[in-house]
Amino acid sequence: MTQIGSLPARRSAISRALALGASAVLAGLASVSAVPAASAAVPPPVRAEDRAGDHLTVTVRHAGAGRDGTYRLYCHPAAGSHPDTRRACDLLDRNTRWGQEPFAPVPEGSVCTMQYGGPATARITGTWAGRRVDASYDRGDGCRIDRWNRLVPLLPDLGAQRPTAVSRSSA
Repeated sequence: MTQIGSLPARRSAISRALALGASAVLAGLASVSAVPAASAAVPPPVRAEDRAGDHLTVTVRHAGAGRDGTYRLYCHPAAGSHPDTRRACDLLDRNTRWGQEPFAPVPEGSVCTMQYGGPATARITGTWAGRRVDASYDRGDGCRIDRWNRLVPLLPDLGAQRPTAVSRSSA
């Protein structure tokens, strides 16, 4: 009968391999768990020279009397023909984050409720935080209504105009 190797030697080799593998896994987990903490660090603020040119033109259509029109907004300091310059600038400042676009469209493939928020449209052009802005808004579904509402008071508050669910008739 031929003996292939001693059982205690094989157990020892397996134990060492398992211990090394477990150490590598734990080291990998430690490095992965450190990544969220590092990425949660506060990003650098927008530079003052980026803010000097903050100006937007907001054109609103079909939102109703007292809401339609073209408004100019300057921030840092707040000025312009917008009906609420201070609150509009404060909103934009709060929503300007490193690597995020406050004027981004609804992401492709989003699942949105079938609502109609009315015929209101808006277009925002200009410069914000050193970047060109050219964004269009409407209230054609739940995602686009939410996108509009996130920019109130830059865009008019249409909350009193209740969105309606889209119904399908079987007739």
